[in-house]
Amino acid sequence: MKKKIKGKNIIFAFLLGYVCYIFINQQITMHKIKDEIANKKLEEQKVKEKNKKLQDEVKMSKSNMYIEKLARERLGLTKQGETPVIDSKN
Repeated sequence: MKKKIKGKNIIFAFLLGYVCYIFINQQITMHKIKDEIANKKLEEQKVKEKNKKLQDEVKMSKSNMYIEKLARERLGLTKQGETPVIDSKN
């Protein structure tokens, strides 16, 4: 009769250990997933900010003032009656 009790105790201890192992494994996996979600949310926020900046640049690029500014800076164009200034540092 004592042998049966020992066998049951061993099986119970094994099952309890297995359940604990599964529980700990699930907690580790959940922690990793939460970290990954946090990283993806941060990445999403950065992409949204970059998208907003690009949308603002597109809106600005359609304005005449922006086109004029680019023509002055990149092409060295001036309005009639203006004197161009050349910066020797650049």
